[in-house]
Amino acid sequence: MTSRTQQLVDTLTARIQEGVIRPGERLPTESDLVAAYGVSRTVVREAVARLKAAGLVETQHGRGSFVLARPSTTGFGPAPARTRQEVLDLLEFRMGVEIESAGLAAARRTEAALAGLREALDAFAAAGGNPGAAVHADYLFHLRIALATGNRYYGDLIGSLGPSMIIVPRDRLRSGRPELAGIVAEHESIHAAIERGDAEAARAAVRVHLSNSRARLLRDPGT
Repeated sequence: MTSRTQQLVDTLTARIQEGVIRPGERLPTESDLVAAYGVSRTVVREAVARLKAAGLVETQHGRGSFVLARPSTTGFGPAPARTRQEVLDLLEFRMGVEIESAGLAAARRTEAALAGLREALDAFAAAGGNPGAAVHADYLFHLRIALATGNRYYGDLIGSLGPSMIIVPRDRLRSGRPELAGIVAEHESIHAAIERGDAEAARAAVRVHLSNSRARLLRDPGT
């Protein structure tokens, strides 16, 4: 079972990598973290020490702990895909990365990581009629799978792609459209496999989802 310290580390790492707490910003105080997450001061101190060791934060005496700007580990920041072939190439690339990412996430996920996935999935399901919010929630779901691996390189890579990696014709993100219901169901299958800790099922669910995304794009004449 994952320790409470590691769960707090995972939660704070996700908040940093998602940009909720930005470089240069201070972490919540020790007292605030104790109150927010229901943990002891010892757990908070150990979690902050692990974040420091990972190069995510630095502690300034008398001021608190601040998020550090992190250099890109990959130097990878592609321009948004525009042509049909670029979109298909991006999906092919994502399959190579995200299938294995899901398998690792299923093997290593914490309760905090599962809660984050559930939150992103619920936000996506509720975003029908607001394509911008749907794209953001869709991206957040995939980013949080990468973060759930516990391997920073997966999170860094998906983070470098940004929300532009989600390419869905906007009319298909409207409430009542069968495409939206189908995408939600595909995400539910991924979440369920990760929640069960079934790595092979998680890999298969992502493969199905991205293969279906490719098929949906090929059916869309405007792509």
